[in-house]
Amino acid sequence: MKKNKDLENPFMEETMPHQINSPSFKGSGIKMQPPFVNEHGVVIGDSLYNSEESPLNNWNDEVDPSVMAGDQWVHPTNDIGWNSSENRELVEKSKKPQGVPFTHPDKDVSYGRD
Repeated sequence: MKKNKDLENPFMEETMPHQINSPSFKGSGIKMQPPFVNEHGVVIGDSLYNSEESPLNNWNDEVDPSVMAGDQWVHPTNDIGWNSSENRELVEKSKKPQGVPFTHPDKDVSYGRD
């Protein structure tokens, strides 16, 4: 079984380039988290979505579906939920505006234009 320190990070410069709808965490103050191995020996957050140790790959009538519930199955920053428009918006709102150099702090260039 892989240890947390042996896992490859699927992100680059605070982005998930392999997920087209994933938000960029750069400048948001949200720190990208590396993949981890949960208590069942399954790698969470590696973007491969398959593990020999997963109950899904070892399913039978004896497996209680509740073993697949809980926070140990959810990655804090590499989760499909971040790809929703609502959650991408949460990340975007936490970023500082990038208005400079197109703003004038002491002049209202739109005055009288409306």
